[in-house]
Amino acid sequence: MLPCMSKKMTGMDCPGCGIQRSISHIMKGELIDAFFMYPGIYPMFILFVFLTFDWFFKINHGEKIKLTLAVLTIGTILINYVIKLIF
Repeated sequence: MLPCMSKKMTGMDCPGCGIQRSISHIMKGELIDAFFMYPGIYPMFILFVFLTFDWFFKINHGEKIKLTLAVLTIGTILINYVIKLIF
């Protein structure tokens, strides 16, 4: 796995720390472990699937759905990051 440069330089996790290992768990079929490694992986996956689908097909209220999914993804990542910092 690639090392986190932010963690190497500052000694602190970054908001993206754990995503590589989470994807590795998904590839192995360990879906629960992937969630515990990086909880933002599933909202991010849903967002990317929706963005890809929206690129090819016109979806009613697509902009609102994209905004909602983006806020959910960013919120999950930031909440996870704050929890990691506290504990």
